[in-house]
Amino acid sequence: MSDQQYAVLIPVKPPAFGKSRLADAGSESRRALAEAFALDTVSACVAAGTVAQVLVVTDDVQVASAVADLGAAGLPDGVSGDLNGTLRQAAAEAARRWPHLLPVALCADLPALRADDLDATLGRILTPHPWFVPDAAGVGTTMYAASCEEFDPRFGPGSRAEHRLAGAHELTDVPASVRRDVDDLDDLRAAMALGLGPHTAAVLSQT
Repeated sequence: MSDQQYAVLIPVKPPAFGKSRLADAGSESRRALAEAFALDTVSACVAAGTVAQVLVVTDDVQVASAVADLGAAGLPDGVSGDLNGTLRQAAAEAARRWPHLLPVALCADLPALRADDLDATLGRILTPHPWFVPDAAGVGTTMYAASCEEFDPRFGPGSRAEHRLAGAHELTDVPASVRRDVDDLDDLRAAMALGLGPHTAAVLSQT
């Protein structure tokens, strides 16, 4: 499947309600960082050669406009409050729009994500059957993919174990930027060491 192309699905919670563990940064900075994380994640996906389409699921008008400017498609969140339901709906919509693309769910908090790292990870996939990438902590999940028929993500607390129990193939030997999600200030410092995307770097330069 070396020539396989992907539709990346990125759910973005309205930044006003996201990243509560960054509260120490202040409410305005927290909101700005949450949005910047998403924009840097989307930017890396749009720039990746293996990614043909990016579909951002959000009810935030400002985020929807910003990701459209980056070249991503938007979709309102029709299953608010149920992340996995949101992703299943997005996968079904992606299959309707782009039936030749394999859907990939990706977290929106990967501000250090590099397009070439994403390409390297996607290029290792040899099967359309479910597979996932665990987060840097080894507890959660940053990426999940499967054919539309088998698409059944298990994001949430302990999602790494949940995906393994569901029979998804695990990829751990992947570039660090693909696993480095950011939930708190320690995570943010770790992402900074990898090199932040321009949107997040710009927000931090103003704080």
